Amino acid sequence: MPLHVVQRGNNRGPCFFAENDRHVYLGLLGEHLGPSGCELHAYTLMTNHVHLLLTPERVDSASFLMKRLGQEYVQYVNRKHGRSGSLWEGRFRSSVVDSDVYLLRCYRYVELNPVRAGMVSAPADYPWSSFRANAFGHASALIRSHAEYIALADTPESRARAYRELFAEVLTEAHLEEIRQAVNGGFALGGEAFRERLLDAAGRPVSRRRTKARQLGLQTP
Repeated sequence: MPLHVVQRGNNRGPCFFAENDRHVYLGLLGEHLGPSGCELHAYTLMTNHVHLLLTPERVDSASFLMKRLGQEYVQYVNRKHGRSGSLWEGRFRSSVVDSDVYLLRCYRYVELNPVRAGMVSAPADYPWSSFRANAFGHASALIRSHAEYIALADTPESRARAYRELFAEVLTEAHLEEIRQAVNGGFALGGEAFRERLLDAAGRPVSRRRTKARQLGLQTP
C-alpha cells in the first residue's frame, strides 16, 4: 500500500543549506530506493522538511530506506557544513494511503507544498519536486508511476495532460487537514471501509476518530 512519508528538520530547522544538498539527497534517495524495495511516486524537498509518496515492497522497506537515507545524508551535511549532532526531528512520520481517490489527492498535496508556502506561484516553477516528471513527462530516474496514475489515460502524453488537469481542482482546507492529521498521527488516509480493513489487519487504531473512541471506551460503527 502507498505511504505518505514526512521527515522534518530538528526543531523545525533547515535540512538543506545549499542547492547541492538537495542534489546529494536525491542521489542518495535514488541509490537506496531499489535495495530497500520502495517505488517512489512523488516527492517535494522543502527547506526544513521532505515529503515522499512511495509504495514499499516489504513491511520494513520504508524504515530501511529512511534509516539509510537519513544516516548517510546527515553524515554528508555535518561534514560539508562543519556541524554536528542531529539533523532530523526523530523518526519519520507516515500514513498509509487508500489508492482509490485519496492517492492522487496526496500526489497533489505533496507537489503543491511550495505553492502553499508562497515559494512559487505554480508547482512547475519549483525544481525540487516530482511535478515536472508527473505533469510533463520529464525524465526522472527516481519516479515510478503508480497504477492509479497510469489509469488516468492510455498514453504517457495523455496521462501527463490528465494529471495537469487534476490541479485545476482546489484542495479544500478539509482535504489538507485530513492529510495532515493522517501523516502527523500515523493514521490511515482513506474511507471508512479502507480503515476497517486496516484495523482488522493491524489490530490497532488507524484513525483519530477510532483512537479517541477507544480512549473513551466507546464503540465506533
